[in-house]
Amino acid sequence: MAHSTVSADQPGSGDRPSLAGDTVRRILHVAAALRHHQDEALAGLGLTPAAARALHELDPDRPQPARDLAEQLGCDRSNVTGLADRLERAGLVERRTDPADRRQKTLVVTGRGREVRARVGQVMSDSRLLDDLSTAELAALRELVFKVSDGGCPEECGEV
Repeated sequence: MAHSTVSADQPGSGDRPSLAGDTVRRILHVAAALRHHQDEALAGLGLTPAAARALHELDPDRPQPARDLAEQLGCDRSNVTGLADRLERAGLVERRTDPADRRQKTLVVTGRGREVRARVGQVMSDSRLLDDLSTAELAALRELVFKVSDGGCPEECGEV
C-alpha cells in the first residue's frame, strides 16, 4: 500500500462535504478490499462467508440449538438449516440430540471444526492492508475508526 497524504490540490481536500465524501468512498474501498481478501481466504477453507460466520458464532465448548444460532446471526431458522447442513457435510459440526430435551438437536463443533474455526478467526483479523502504516499511524487510525464507529453502529455490526 502506497503512502499518500492529502494536499490542497487533491480531490476532496477543499470544502468539508467534498472531504467527507472522498473519505467515505475511501473507507468503502478499504472495506471492499478487506472483504475480497477475506472471501478468497474463506473459499480456500471451503467456506462461504455465511458458513464461516455461522461456524465462528458457534461456541466449540457449548452445543447449541440451531434456533439459538439463527438468533445470533439475525436470520431465519431455515437459513441456518442450510448452513448447518453444509457445515455438517464438511465435517465441521455434528447434529446431536440434546440430553436435556431429546426432542431437540444441537450443533456441536467437531475437532476439525475447531481447527477451521480458529483459521476463520485469523482470516477475519487479516491486517495486511495496514502493513505499511507505522505504529503511530495505526494507533491514530484505530482511534479515528473507533470515533466514527461509535456513531450509531450497533455492537454486532462490526463482529464476524
